[in-house]
Amino acid sequence: MAGSLRLVDLVQERIDDFLARRSDQLGEISGDLIDLVSASSDLLRGGKRFRALFCYWGWQSVAGSPRDGQEVPAVGADDLGPVVAVSAALELFHAAALVHDDIMDDSDRRRGMPSMHRRFEALHRERGMLGDSERYGRSAALLLGDLLLGWSDELLDLGLARVPDADARAARAEFVRMRSEVTAGQHLDVLEEGSWREHDDQEQLRRAHRVILYKSAKYSVEAPLVIGAALAGADTAQLLALRGYGVPLGVAFQLRDDLLGVFGDPAVTGKPAGDDLREGKRTVLIALARRELPATAVRLLDELLGDRELDESQVAMLQRTLRDSGAVDRVEELIARDVDRAVGALGGARISGSARAELGRLADAVTRRQR
Repeated sequence: MAGSLRLVDLVQERIDDFLARRSDQLGEISGDLIDLVSASSDLLRGGKRFRALFCYWGWQSVAGSPRDGQEVPAVGADDLGPVVAVSAALELFHAAALVHDDIMDDSDRRRGMPSMHRRFEALHRERGMLGDSERYGRSAALLLGDLLLGWSDELLDLGLARVPDADARAARAEFVRMRSEVTAGQHLDVLEEGSWREHDDQEQLRRAHRVILYKSAKYSVEAPLVIGAALAGADTAQLLALRGYGVPLGVAFQLRDDLLGVFGDPAVTGKPAGDDLREGKRTVLIALARRELPATAVRLLDELLGDRELDESQVAMLQRTLRDSGAVDRVEELIARDVDRAVGALGGARISGSARAELGRLADAVTRRQR
């Protein structure tokens, strides 16, 4: 636990230092760009840092494990530089994905504050600028997301420059794969919102699982773990064990997120109650409910899901419908099953004892969270 707390502090320091340097760079171009810097700083001061933590413990699982009968190598403060930089890069990548995701979902809130496109929209109005405020907000946020995406790659290179070439190549290959997969997963998510009627209930469920896998599961848990392990020179068996942990836990992570998107407390999640219902998310929860509900209830669910004007009473009614269908209980069962699979995958793995223990705690933390 102490290692996790230390890592979170070091990652925040690395992000702050990186943004300060990029602020100077943008300031040389124009003082008007301060809006991009302040928005980046505010967005990157929030969040749970799960991706950074999984990267660190993936690295520690290998860096702190015996090799060929030798003693566990000592890990000093200087050794943390690369994994801290790479962990920070993952947080910048995540922030970029959130900015773009909020634009696509037309979300108003993120981490208890206005989403980035709403922030820029409000600035446009406050300053009495010419043109359409909403268009300006979307455009500025889109560019901010692109900027954060590019910066994440820069920060990744800074970390990889300090590890052996073979390990750096392996870590970058995983980062590149993650970047492609999550973009593909985002597109599949958008696609399902408009094409779900073309598929029967069983196919909808299968497709919802596919979205979970590529939009969230792999990039939330598996990829950070494997990137961290690659930095430390992981072998095939160690990577296989970490993937066996990361994929099912990533699925459980997103299943919890889907429940919070419907039932979460706005004071805790920082987003309006039932936000996923208004956005029309075709999640596993929805697919499971449609299989169990009578035809009249399915028609009502389909009619209301995705209605941006849902009021509190309608949200409450949909929440009751989903609970009564048994879908919520089934999702909880799936979460428990996937957590068991994840932890079980580490049973005979050749990883450090501290990493094994912390990954067990993280499995609980990411699936029992309230935000």
